[in-house]
Amino acid sequence: MTTLDVLCFGGEDWWYHNRAHIDMQLMRRFAKLGKTLYVNSIVMQKPSFKKATAGGKSLGHKIVRKTRSIMRGLQLSDAGFWVYSPLSLPVQHITSLRKVNEALMQRQLSRAVARIGLNDPVIWVACPVASKMATEMAPSKLVYQRTDKFEDYPNIDAETVRKCDMQLKAAADLTIFCSKSLYAEEESQCKKAVYVDHGVDFDAFAGAEKDPNVPPEMASIPRPIVGFFGGIDSHTSNIALVEQLVGLLPDMSFVFVGKESADCSSFKSRENVWMLGHKPYEQIPHYGKCFDVAIMPWRRNSWIEACNPIKFKEYLALGKPIVTTPFSQLAGHDNLLYQARNPEQFAEQIRRAIAENNPDRIKARRQKVRSATWDSRAQQVLNELYGMEKAPKL
Repeated sequence: MTTLDVLCFGGEDWWYHNRAHIDMQLMRRFAKLGKTLYVNSIVMQKPSFKKATAGGKSLGHKIVRKTRSIMRGLQLSDAGFWVYSPLSLPVQHITSLRKVNEALMQRQLSRAVARIGLNDPVIWVACPVASKMATEMAPSKLVYQRTDKFEDYPNIDAETVRKCDMQLKAAADLTIFCSKSLYAEEESQCKKAVYVDHGVDFDAFAGAEKDPNVPPEMASIPRPIVGFFGGIDSHTSNIALVEQLVGLLPDMSFVFVGKESADCSSFKSRENVWMLGHKPYEQIPHYGKCFDVAIMPWRRNSWIEACNPIKFKEYLALGKPIVTTPFSQLAGHDNLLYQARNPEQFAEQIRRAIAENNPDRIKARRQKVRSATWDSRAQQVLNELYGMEKAPKL
């Protein structure tokens, strides 16, 4: 079997974030072919004593969390790949200090690579500010994962991120897009680009209903249940919309499973609202199977317009009716979901989605994503990177 070593500059922290992210999912697959090192996300946001509008934690909380991640050292995860958090400073917006920071991280990574024994690894970049380090490593192959518009993320130096993004698109042997609109807009800026739609752990989500056990927190919640799983932050979530929905549908239970970083005080104390907090990724299907309808109440901004939420496919694999605010990635899925632009429409569509749900619709939703496995996505990337005949086979 052909071996494949990978060093991935991840977009999130493996120890603290939802592990459905594409870079984490693909690294699970690549780790079967060789040694893989996942480098937890490099600090990209500017330090601020204000509560962040995305990520939502105070500076003190972020420092504590990052310190704990660093103190874990180099560990082999239960996913089969190595995880490491190098010490990095929040100085991406300061040119002179950024160079010092990069040199510091390069020394740390060199030791980690040597300890694991990575052999001429593919360098995978999901965090754009790793561009200089990645390109200077002279990788056998360089892959840039352009899955989000980080230049539109709150509290970052947008110009620095744009420069890193352009550098990576020009240098990468392959740039991967998960958004059709972003791919269409930026394909010409890349040496080679490909659209790779997100995958789904189909068996885990579609098969959850076969397990009769229900999370104890869900067992006593009155139905019908309007559910959402994932992070709740003010950069992506339309908090005002949710507040009005809760009031418009007092006969329904609203359940939110995920970290609450936005200010949800306007609705979280309502009698028909349950905020269950963060749950391990492996438990999410068992919470989702209890939903009567799943929602995606997004804000309308450039970040959302360029997004492709993995939860969309997870909701489909669960077989749940979906009500969502519009965004470009939904094109071609009109028969599988319900769209609404304001609270009144959203409430109406929730009632309609529940009323129209039936076994045939459940089957159609699942069928849409049955073949959209992460294994197939990983093989697609390898085929594009090496050619179908020479690509390592999963």
